[in-house]
Amino acid sequence: MIHASHPDIIARLKRAHGHLASVIQMIEAGRPCVDLAQQLHAVEKAIANAKRELIQDHIDHCLEDATGQGGREAKEALAEFKTLTKYL
Repeated sequence: MIHASHPDIIARLKRAHGHLASVIQMIEAGRPCVDLAQQLHAVEKAIANAKRELIQDHIDHCLEDATGQGGREAKEALAEFKTLTKYL
């Protein structure tokens, strides 16, 4: 299922991809470790922000929709959410 937030998440991940490619080039070029650490930190933050937005979107849409229906859908949504929380 595609949500309204997915294009923004994709953009964040593409930025992280670009940062990671930069880090690889920097390592190959022998750049200082401080510069590498700074870029790796940017990659981590971009991925963490994308993950947080994806999980928040899941809570806002999938979980709320399913629990509002009750019954089996609510139980399945809750089980899925419990699985998702291991990635927090």
